[in-house]
Amino acid sequence: MFEYLKKHPKTKWAVILVGTPVLLFLLFFGSIYFGLWGKIPTEKDLADLQQNKATQVLASNGELIGKFYIFDRQPINFDQLPSHLIDALVATEDVRFYEHDGIDNRSLLRVFFKSILLQDESSGGGSTITLQLAKNIYGRKDYGALGIVVNKMQEAIIAKRLENIYNKKEIIQLYFNTVPFSDNTYGIESASLKFFSKHTKDLSLEEAAVLVGMLKASHYFNPRIFPERSRLRRDVVLMQMAKYGYLTEDEAQQAKMLPLVLDYKNYNPNKGMAMYFREQVRKHVSEILDTLKNKDGEKYNIYRDGLVVHTTLNYDMQQLAEAAVKEHMQELQAQHEASYGNSAPWLANKQLLMETVKKTPRYQALQRDGLSEEAIIKELSKTQPTELFDYSGTETKNVSTIDSVAHYMKFLNAGLLALNPENGAVEAWVGGVDFRYFKYDHVSQSKRQVGSTFKPIVYAAALENGMEPCTYFSVREVTYENGWTPSNSSSEGDDPFVNYNLKTALSRSMNTIAVKVLMQTGIPNVIEQARKMGIESKLPAVPSIALGTAALSVDEMAEAYTSFVNSGYHSRPYYITKIEDGNGNILAEFEPEVSKSRAFSEETRKTMINFMQATVDEGTASRLRYRYGLNNDIAGKTGTTQDNKDGWFVGITPNLVCVSWVGADDQRIGFRNTAIGQGANSALPIFALLMQKMNANSEFNEITRARFAPITGELAQALDCDAQKRDNFFERLFSSRKKDQEKQQDRERPQKEKKKKGFFKKLFGGKKNN
Repeated sequence: MFEYLKKHPKTKWAVILVGTPVLLFLLFFGSIYFGLWGKIPTEKDLADLQQNKATQVLASNGELIGKFYIFDRQPINFDQLPSHLIDALVATEDVRFYEHDGIDNRSLLRVFFKSILLQDESSGGGSTITLQLAKNIYGRKDYGALGIVVNKMQEAIIAKRLENIYNKKEIIQLYFNTVPFSDNTYGIESASLKFFSKHTKDLSLEEAAVLVGMLKASHYFNPRIFPERSRLRRDVVLMQMAKYGYLTEDEAQQAKMLPLVLDYKNYNPNKGMAMYFREQVRKHVSEILDTLKNKDGEKYNIYRDGLVVHTTLNYDMQQLAEAAVKEHMQELQAQHEASYGNSAPWLANKQLLMETVKKTPRYQALQRDGLSEEAIIKELSKTQPTELFDYSGTETKNVSTIDSVAHYMKFLNAGLLALNPENGAVEAWVGGVDFRYFKYDHVSQSKRQVGSTFKPIVYAAALENGMEPCTYFSVREVTYENGWTPSNSSSEGDDPFVNYNLKTALSRSMNTIAVKVLMQTGIPNVIEQARKMGIESKLPAVPSIALGTAALSVDEMAEAYTSFVNSGYHSRPYYITKIEDGNGNILAEFEPEVSKSRAFSEETRKTMINFMQATVDEGTASRLRYRYGLNNDIAGKTGTTQDNKDGWFVGITPNLVCVSWVGADDQRIGFRNTAIGQGANSALPIFALLMQKMNANSEFNEITRARFAPITGELAQALDCDAQKRDNFFERLFSSRKKDQEKQQDRERPQKEKKKKGFFKKLFGGKKNN
């Protein structure tokens, strides 16, 4: 051979000219194949593909309410892919998919001759579904000028190996589970849920064509942003299906006539429904996963491992609760701002505004950089385009940091928690008015003074410690230690010669009587009663505790009130039932936490429900009846704190406990007046609107049509007394002496008393009353 080439120099140079590039190509290909440009996964690696998968959060009915992910990917099996979806993919992306072994040589030749030599852009590409899969899984790296060549060769090697390991169905499944769609969405199931709010298996022909059409250029054909462009691309996919025999011409034409209709839902952690609840779940699940390890001995990752978190949340009730909060808060916010006018503290009180500005991260960062206060204020006074929250819709304005702080100081916030009292299952959770702008959760994180919603605990303690329901108290004011003299919020019933029984005093939320009931019962006994009902926060051992000066969270109050409808047993709020891995294996399960001992007797429980029904029927919560037209069996309690800083309402039905709170995030800002700030106006309407919406939906009949058991027999007799009685002539004559005695008794009453035998225990003895 060599002798021949020596004798024929032209042939020698021809061989050199042809052989050198071939040799260089082989050396170049070998350098790629053996990993000099980066390791190529082996068949063993490819047989155990591990892709980042989104963790799903499901409502109690299995509806998806949110996901946690780095890449929004949600894998499904091949049998969940409708045939028209697969046909659309093959017809559009790789018509000879079932004929080649990962690389379509005919397509490559077509690309070489038509696209490269003849510059015919309509000839199509040479990439197969398997090649695209390789790119989807491993991405592309930057190798400089040779990058596209290196990446293409790596993908070709990977594609060949994939075809050796997986059959065509498995490759289709892997492809659909990894391919990127618009809006940072990975995998067909995530895309189907995001753009059409349905599972992949339920996609119609035209919807499948929209998603497959998106693959050519996910942003350019994004149906949310460019609907017309997406529709035209959809029609191309349909015609491709007809061209290759997957549809008839008539079927394709009929599908093309249909409009493009999206049902878009974004599962971004900062958007969508139940955002505060999802964040609570995320934190809790992350803590749980820190205690668990997978088969490789590593901790699970909430963002990568495709877990499924099952929760107690009622999907439909959550939607209604969020709508109720938004509807009421938008109206209340307008009242709040109008009541202040130009004297609003976020506008007129410059000291308050600057104190808030100094707490911002931006101010503190500039301070750490060594700027003077004058320089910092000058910097923070510069305007820039800023997106601002507003109930009518977000808007971008040129404002300074100081302007932005003032803007957000004016907003009221809210919290709502609805529980199944039997087991504490969370049915609805709204932690604020908008998670994107107000991250602080007013269900679990915030502790605020609870106002008169603490009074039922005081009255329950009184009954348990021997006070009769028909005990009468005067509304006259009494001065206690440190010169504190509680008064009622209105002049109603302030006739010093009229005495009220417990039911009337509670239903009308009379402060003076609540404190007297507390003092006669004993502060330690009231605190003990609160502990029995599940309250663990610190409670001040002072007379003002009767008026709710203790700071508690919404979920803590909800737990305490479950005692009133769960036979005296309090149920701790719980919201995760189980956590599964992507294969359905249970990693953790959770059971309800219900107290093992009763907080009070059944007679006390029934009596307190009776008292709180009166609150709704004729007391401070009566607007549920006359304004909102609710005829449900409802017990409840309003609450308003000092200087109208907080408004509360607890609504109770036989099968639901719902607590709502409203106030400003900045506790230095209260409502301008009691008419707006009282719990009946600020917090009660949230519950009222929720109940109205639930009444209109038969799904909630078990809650809305439930009835409290009527009180009969000896208990009914014990409660049968006049709401009030007036002092006789001699009592009025000596009222001054009586008042002085009342003051002295309350001053001298010991703070720690021996627990008395409950009135109902004396009345009914050891009898069990159901």
